[in-house]
Amino acid sequence: MIKRVGILRGGNKEHYEKSLQIGGELILHIHENLADKWKPVDILVDRDGVWHVGGFPIKPTELINRVDVVWNTSHPNFSVILKSFDIPNISVDAFPFLLSENRSILQEHMKEIGVKMPRHFVIPAYQEDFDGERDKFILKKAKEVHEKFSPPWVIKSLTNDFDIGVHIAKTYSELIDAIEDIVNHDKSILVEELIFGKDISMHSLSGFRGQDIYNLPAIGNFSALEKEKLNEISKNIHKHLNIPNYLNSNFVLHPKRGVFLKQIEFFPDLKKDSHFEQASVYVGSSPKQIIDHILESVLE
Repeated sequence: MIKRVGILRGGNKEHYEKSLQIGGELILHIHENLADKWKPVDILVDRDGVWHVGGFPIKPTELINRVDVVWNTSHPNFSVILKSFDIPNISVDAFPFLLSENRSILQEHMKEIGVKMPRHFVIPAYQEDFDGERDKFILKKAKEVHEKFSPPWVIKSLTNDFDIGVHIAKTYSELIDAIEDIVNHDKSILVEELIFGKDISMHSLSGFRGQDIYNLPAIGNFSALEKEKLNEISKNIHKHLNIPNYLNSNFVLHPKRGVFLKQIEFFPDLKKDSHFEQASVYVGSSPKQIIDHILESVLE
C-alpha cells in the first residue's frame, strides 16, 4: 500500500524561499525514487498563512484525510498544529531550531560538550529610526568587528539567505564594503573569523541500521585519528541536541587549532553527487534508503 507523505513548505517569513527549495527537492526525490512506497503531497503555506494542497486552499484540519505523515520543512510551530490533529510528522524540534537561528546561544551550548566554534559578531538589521545615518552605522559596526577579532572575516546574512552572497574580507575596507552590501539588503549580519583548514560535513542519523546514532563517514583526506574525532564530536552534538532523525554538522579542521563547528543543518542535500549522496553510497546505502528510513521511523 502506497502511503501519502505531505511535504509542508513555505510559511515562515524568514525562511520562506529556503523552505520552498528544500521542500521542492524533497518532493522531487520521493517522486523519482520512492514512488513505489510513498506519494508526495505538496502542502504550501503562503506568505499570508493560508494552507494549500495541490494549489487549492484548505484548512489544516482537513489534512488528516489527505496524508499519512507530514515532513515539515518550515518552522517547528507548524508541527505543533499537526500534532494537535494527531498527524504524524517529521520536523526540527524547537530547541535545535532556536540554536541554529541564534549563533551566541548555539556557541554557549556547544561549550557544554567541549565543541569549539569560530569567533563571531552579530549585527542586527539596520533600522534608520534607531541606528541613525546608514553610513555611520556601517562604519561603527565595522570598527566593532575589527576590535573584536582580526581578519580574515566571513560576512554573510545571519539567516543564510540564498539571494545574498557570502563575502570574504581580508582588509578593513573590504569589511566595510561587505557589511554595506548586506545592510542594503535589510538583513541581519553574521561576521565570523575565517579559519583555514579542511571543510567537512558529518551526517548523523537516529536509529539507522540498528544504532542509536549512526554516522555516515568523513569522506576526504583525513587521518584515522581525525576521522575518529569528527565521528565522536558529531555524535555528541546529535545526542546533546536530541535530534529525532537527521543532522548535518559542518566543521572545519585546522591543522593546529583542531575541530571547529561552523553550522548545523537539518535537511540532507538531495542533489545528485552531493556530499550526502557520496557518503551514503560509501557505506552501501543511498539517499533513497535514508529518506525511506526517516519516513518509516515516524510511523513506527
